[in-house]
Amino acid sequence: MNTFAGIREIIKNDNELVHDEPFIVGFEYQIKETNRRQSIFLAEIKDDNDLRYLRIETTVIPLDHYDAEKCLRINEKLRIGYLAVGDLGGSPYIKMCHNIPYSNLNMEEVERAISYIARLADDFEFEFEDGADIF
Repeated sequence: MNTFAGIREIIKNDNELVHDEPFIVGFEYQIKETNRRQSIFLAEIKDDNDLRYLRIETTVIPLDHYDAEKCLRINEKLRIGYLAVGDLGGSPYIKMCHNIPYSNLNMEEVERAISYIARLADDFEFEFEDGADIF
């Protein structure tokens, strides 16, 4: 898999897209074990050397609902994905992200990473939002 268009088509075949632009798509990932959903966004990004990556990301919780120092301590322990801060409606939110270089990209890896990121983010959301399923 070496194009974002190819990834989009595979994702689109299995999911209803809630966001669809040339280099970003969004969909609701169904977590079968809990019957909860997690909004997932896929985007193509480039580094300073023009190497392309597929970014998988999801919004987790408002930043003010969790200690930023704890986020950094969690980041140190994560082997897949990382926590970041992004804005949503002008407010800072914790996001869970993961980047896969196109040179290593295959749909099995993408699907595994989406599942892992969605479940981990949903676990955070469940714990820190008193069981609410807001993302």
